[in-house]
Amino acid sequence: MSGRSRPSLRRTHHRRSQMLAFNRIPPASAVIRRLLTALLFAAAVGFPCAVIYHAASPKTPLIFSPPSGSPPVGQDPTVRLAPEPPEVVGSDSDSEEVKLERVLRGAAMEDKTVILTTLNAAWASPDSMIDLFLESFLIGNGTRNLLDHLVIVALDEKAYARCLSMHPHCLALKTEGVDFEGEKFFMTPGYLKMMWRRIDFLRIVLEMGYNFIFTDSDIMWFRNPLPYFYPDGDFQIACDKFLGSPVDLQNLPNGGFNYVKSNNRTIEFYKFWYSSRERHPGSHDQDVLNRIKYDPYIGEIGVQLRFLSTAYFGGFCEPSRDLNKVCTMHANCCLGLESKLHDLRIMLDDWRNYMSLPPSVKKSHPPPWRVPQNCSIGFIQ
Repeated sequence: MSGRSRPSLRRTHHRRSQMLAFNRIPPASAVIRRLLTALLFAAAVGFPCAVIYHAASPKTPLIFSPPSGSPPVGQDPTVRLAPEPPEVVGSDSDSEEVKLERVLRGAAMEDKTVILTTLNAAWASPDSMIDLFLESFLIGNGTRNLLDHLVIVALDEKAYARCLSMHPHCLALKTEGVDFEGEKFFMTPGYLKMMWRRIDFLRIVLEMGYNFIFTDSDIMWFRNPLPYFYPDGDFQIACDKFLGSPVDLQNLPNGGFNYVKSNNRTIEFYKFWYSSRERHPGSHDQDVLNRIKYDPYIGEIGVQLRFLSTAYFGGFCEPSRDLNKVCTMHANCCLGLESKLHDLRIMLDDWRNYMSLPPSVKKSHPPPWRVPQNCSIGFIQ
């Protein structure tokens, strides 16, 4: 009897083991619940992380900038630089002073020096004066980086639109009731208004605490001029004719290129210069300067005037003779836009040829300028 009971006990124990194992296997619904729980947990952790990452990511597309000093494609000076983002550009409702401060601050060197030029529609058209002007910086000796500090002051809407298409630092300078778009021929009423508007604007720049190099856009830049300015000069100006001494008042200055430090002396000097137009009606700023430079009030102001040598700051009136020294060359003593453009293109070619020479040839036998041609150096006489 007892012998027959043992197999029965083993079978009973086996069935209990199977039942326990079966009870340990979760039903299908429990597996699904566990999977859903895991998915919900992953979503709860992952979604906030995704939000944080998105918030930290830039919202504007990245703009590729070529390495510093690399030339634009085809050496084209009209290649548009990346514009400032909207939050930097500001609102149209900003005052003129706020806009001016913003542009000057964006272009200024560490010592608050900016390079300024003015532009109207006649000189802003494609393949015209502004293109040659900017090209000179690109092919000059160490002048490319100076474009970062250049502010183009547009005198009309067309010039401003062209500036925005090719340069990052543009300023629209409006004059109510005056149209500066067309070519302003020498000594016409439009020309005189444009010249005196420039003098008044430069006084404002000085009052805002900025030093400036003012340059006409028919001046080609071949070297950095800053090392060639006099450290003790408040107001330094290029000449149509230079007589050998930087303090000789007999020098014939040209208002198309000057370097001016911001201080009380130069601010008062520009106020006096601008107000003197009323005592000399029908005269342009350069003629008035040639008269007031002898005025005793200049001595009372204490402003230090310096005249720049044409060896470094030349022009068609009196060309710089040595290409190893020249910093700038001006298309002065020349009437008419087409004549200027013709001779300036030749000048740029002359410079390219000079830059392509071996250093030994540059130093010992620099080539001469082939200009002026269409521009007459007899004009000043």
